[in-house]
Amino acid sequence: MTTTSRNLLLLACCQALLLTNSAGLITMNGLVGYALAPTRALATLGVTTYVLGSALTTMPLSRWMARVGRRRGFMTGALINVLGCGLAALAMYLHSFALYCTATAVIGIYNAIGLQYRFAATEVAAPEHRASATSLVLAGGVVGGFLGPWMTRAGQHLLPSEFLGSFALLALVALVALALQSQVEVPPPQIGAHARDGRRLGLIARQPAFLVAALSGALGYGLMNLLMTATPLAMTFCAHPYGAAVLVIQLHVLGMYAPAFFTGRLIERFDVLTVIGAGIAVMVAGSVVALAGITVGHFVLSMVLVGLGWNFMYTGGTVLLGEAHSVEEKATAQGANDFLVFSTMGVSSLTSGALVSGAGWEVMNWVAIAVLVAGALGVLAFAQHRARTRLQPA
Repeated sequence: MTTTSRNLLLLACCQALLLTNSAGLITMNGLVGYALAPTRALATLGVTTYVLGSALTTMPLSRWMARVGRRRGFMTGALINVLGCGLAALAMYLHSFALYCTATAVIGIYNAIGLQYRFAATEVAAPEHRASATSLVLAGGVVGGFLGPWMTRAGQHLLPSEFLGSFALLALVALVALALQSQVEVPPPQIGAHARDGRRLGLIARQPAFLVAALSGALGYGLMNLLMTATPLAMTFCAHPYGAAVLVIQLHVLGMYAPAFFTGRLIERFDVLTVIGAGIAVMVAGSVVALAGITVGHFVLSMVLVGLGWNFMYTGGTVLLGEAHSVEEKATAQGANDFLVFSTMGVSSLTSGALVSGAGWEVMNWVAIAVLVAGALGVLAFAQHRARTRLQPA
């Protein structure tokens, strides 16, 4: 096995363990919040603080890792997650909603660091294989999508307080990730004497390529998060058991990450904007299925399609982002992109509980469709702009 293949395999395993944590948290969060929150509308606040923990730290952490290196950054994230899971377990024991939200904010820091795995993949792969490398590392999430929800169910009644054991198991997963991260070899940081040659964030962010890359990632993640966070609650309101919600989330995460085995090749063959557009269309189809019925089958098919659409949009946005920055500007561009993604996720998770408990599941999906249509118009405008630019004489 070559050094590149070994590193990509390790990064994919780390991605699997990261998704074990996040998928597990999302699966049980609505029910934990429903039990601890003072009002039903705040049931998904724990996801909001989780996302905010990521959003507020992604830019400084991106720049910090550019100085100290990926390996040290990843290992620090795993240790932070152990702390966050410990606080969450204590919150379950004390029945404290405030402490639980604090704990998910700490866990969110780990997520901000872990989402840099996809960027690390581009740093260990040859330029012509970066789309496939990004895609394959994201594919590690398939394992986490099944393992995370299963572990929350296994730990739900393992200890005296409900879900306390689930967080204890997720802390152990972070320790396994720590061992794997210590073996990852990523090229040393390239921010040194030439770092000042890069453009300021304002100039980078005004580029159409950056705007569409951020739009694709933010809309894909934000709307997927809106619907995924609400799904366990919506299924509870429809009298479906927790086991059915676990199955739906598992298959949803499978839909998110299984396509990563071929998304990179699709981008290389059909162009990144075509794949992003296909992702928008598939996600719209997921909401259409959700509007058609509320059986477990409808929830399964809807969330699988939403996951597939997210994969195309998120992977495509990650690849397109590479067109908008130089090596010296990498940390700034990547940090700004992820900040926009997490900020959108924060808004979607904050409104998710209130929407599903107040306006209802159908209204949520109509909102998602409207936003996706608007996003499609933005991608189409950029595609036309890029086509005109390529036709212009050099």
